[in-house]
Amino acid sequence: GLFSYVFYRSMAAFELMLPVSGVFLVLRERRQRLKKRKLLLAQQFKEAIVILAASLSAGYAMENAMAVSMEELKLLYGADGLIVQEFSGMVQQIRTNRNVEQVLLEFAGRSGLEDVQNLAEVLGIGKRTGGDLGSIMRHTAEVIRDKMQVKASRQFEQKIMNLIPFFIVFYVEGTSPGFFDQMYRTGMGRGLMTLCLGLYLTAFWLSERILEIEV
Repeated sequence: GLFSYVFYRSMAAFELMLPVSGVFLVLRERRQRLKKRKLLLAQQFKEAIVILAASLSAGYAMENAMAVSMEELKLLYGADGLIVQEFSGMVQQIRTNRNVEQVLLEFAGRSGLEDVQNLAEVLGIGKRTGGDLGSIMRHTAEVIRDKMQVKASRQFEQKIMNLIPFFIVFYVEGTSPGFFDQMYRTGMGRGLMTLCLGLYLTAFWLSERILEIEV
């Protein structure tokens, strides 16, 4: 309704755009659910790293620290929490003498989280060089937190920018009634508004792709 009013002021346009926008919203909602799940897993992973760092600082070996952290994560997110399920599977694999870094790399592949892959690589280097794993974990958690804050601010800015064209149209129409009449009553005007709609949708799509770039 908003698009048909701003770009065409036509009920015929509304009826034409309704099924198209319906299909678009269904596909977008499915994609957004996957993104929200990935974001939720990333947030829980950040907390898991903080708990894991505390366990390492308490003197646990990496393998035992994973098991101890899993129990604390159950208290935070419940047995059905995304990160709890992942940690449970990883702990079971580690108990069969699998390498921690390899298990983390497989988790990174399943989740699509770049931070998990980076952590696995850094942990491998830290174990080989005798580095402070607890300090590495705490630093990683801080980096992830900063990245999430930056991404959240970028998403808010994107939403504001997406609404600005509509605010401009409503402001001009409110202060100068009839200013856009020629854009809705002539063939050239409708063609120009269709071009504007195409440019807007292109800008919207580009902003979505830009937000997917990892910080």
